[in-house]
Amino acid sequence: MQTDISNIATFRFYEELNFFLAKENRRRDFTFEFKGHPAIKDAIEAIGVPHTEVEVILVNGRSVGFGHQLQHGDRVSVYPMFESLDVSPIIRLRDKPLRESRFICDVHLGKLATILRLLGFDTVYRNDLDDPEIIDRALREHRIILTCDRGILKHSIVTHGVCLHSRQAMEQAAEVIRRFDLFEQAQPFSRCTVCNAQIQSVDKQAVQEQLAPKVKQNYTEFRQCTGCQRIYWQGSHYTRIRQKIAQLLDRNSLFFRAQD
Repeated sequence: MQTDISNIATFRFYEELNFFLAKENRRRDFTFEFKGHPAIKDAIEAIGVPHTEVEVILVNGRSVGFGHQLQHGDRVSVYPMFESLDVSPIIRLRDKPLRESRFICDVHLGKLATILRLLGFDTVYRNDLDDPEIIDRALREHRIILTCDRGILKHSIVTHGVCLHSRQAMEQAAEVIRRFDLFEQAQPFSRCTVCNAQIQSVDKQAVQEQLAPKVKQNYTEFRQCTGCQRIYWQGSHYTRIRQKIAQLLDRNSLFFRAQD
């Protein structure tokens, strides 16, 4: 019985997309065997790269979309998302980047969600959301999925998502800030770290019954969440938090030099 003859294409993945590849295939050309003429999206995901991580595909030097059918002898170059760059002369693989960056974190990223909210970014997080719920809410509310599980990003209906490399919350936050060029968009201390609602200044007299005696005695300025009504003030931890925020928003900090 005659078997199907496999076709061969040559692939090269760039920048952070190499994170998803086997070590022997990183930052180099490598061959990929296939049968028939699969959509290039399917080939890319078979190699291990979620389609949400990809922004531009060049086949034999020509920009193509996810539906392009792979041919024997094709040379394929695959590039990551360019949220902060103008790549209008070539085919982008989604309608447009999410310029108003809103996020939804999977169940393992509670600490990251807290940091992003502290920076003022609209970030949904619940520890009981399953993958279908996360995907549904991301699509309905135009949110970027943040995860360490590349499986959720392989669902065909997912359009915007990032698989984070680090397992440490501050490093994850630095990844997100750099990936979406959020340095100038942050509005620290404008959002509740508990429920994600906006916070606003409030008169001390209006909340003094909710304050501990020492807080009432030592502080005069307060802010309150418009959602859960949690009260905030510049306590002893405030200076340390501001220093961490300054690090995250400094393009020249160790967080970003370490990624270069």
